[in-house]
Amino acid sequence: MTDAGPRSATEWRAAAQTFATEYVRPRAESIDRDDRIPSELVRALAAQKFTALGLPPDWGGQPADTATVSAVLEELAAASAAVAVTLAVHLSVCATPISQWGTAGQQASWLPALARGDRIGAFGLTEPGAGSDTASLRTRYEHVPEGFVLNGSKTFISNAATAGLLLVFASRDPSLGSHGISAFLVPGGTPGFSVTQRFDKLGLRGSETTELLLENVRLPATALLGPEGGGLKVALSALAGGRVGIASCALGVARAAFEEMRRRVRLEDADWKRTLLARSFVELASARALVEGAARRRDSGQPFTTEASAAKLVASRAAVFIASAGMDVAGPSGAISGAAPERLLRDARVFPIVEGTTEIQELILARALLEDDPPRTA
Repeated sequence: MTDAGPRSATEWRAAAQTFATEYVRPRAESIDRDDRIPSELVRALAAQKFTALGLPPDWGGQPADTATVSAVLEELAAASAAVAVTLAVHLSVCATPISQWGTAGQQASWLPALARGDRIGAFGLTEPGAGSDTASLRTRYEHVPEGFVLNGSKTFISNAATAGLLLVFASRDPSLGSHGISAFLVPGGTPGFSVTQRFDKLGLRGSETTELLLENVRLPATALLGPEGGGLKVALSALAGGRVGIASCALGVARAAFEEMRRRVRLEDADWKRTLLARSFVELASARALVEGAARRRDSGQPFTTEASAAKLVASRAAVFIASAGMDVAGPSGAISGAAPERLLRDARVFPIVEGTTEIQELILARALLEDDPPRTA
């Protein structure tokens, strides 16, 4: 593939399809088996400007709306969920928050390297024992004359082992609750920052998931992203956008499982298999409608948090249903380690957990629907 210039949404999807076919799909099995995305594949992603999608052109970004990024992630995930999730985290919850909340100096310092793929981004919010309760963060920061010092730990953090930049959240004072949380830009390799464990996961293998330790990590005053005490707002806005991205990845896995199932049903026709195929199509179409609807709302400037949670919930559910049905259709041959149905099912099963569990999405939806005035309807 040649170096990418400005592209339309259709051209970006086509480029992602070609890249997935030529670069990603041939490596998908080894990525899963070795639990590693080859560095040359990450460089190839960057060379095609996928790492710059949606970032400001002034800092090396490529103009792209949410719907375009969603389409690219779907195409990549249909070949390898790990590759797509790695890119989704980089764009949605690290680079984009800097675009939205960063000062001109922060944007100039970090966005060009992120756009080029010289640095891959990560997002450090979840902690052992804190789960989805952001107000109970135990990672602390304190003011020092030259800036800040961070101490604490994070867990289940994607991309962190090789990340060039992490967006990390810490609390100044637990008595302040959510109002004491601030966001910090922590370069990879900063003294005191270390990866203490890389988890061996069921699915999304190749997408790094790690535990982090921060011991007297000293940061300059310019490391603060957004206003002090405004970290929760930064986190929630990043997570809302991130859920559209993760839903797009789940949609890609669901589509891949559906296509694999359809291929097998054509080879061995049976009424019960046709029924599973039909049910899977409905699940896939429902997920696609919600994912594309959430992307459109975000691109039009409308509130989209409710739609993002619905999209993430339903796309995750569709991926699990279709991959499970695909395993039933495949039979024993699909259960062999490394077979496409087996890998797709393991990948699919992770999506109801990451970026907020199904139960968390249901709580977000219920709260939003009860607070809507006038009430939101589908």
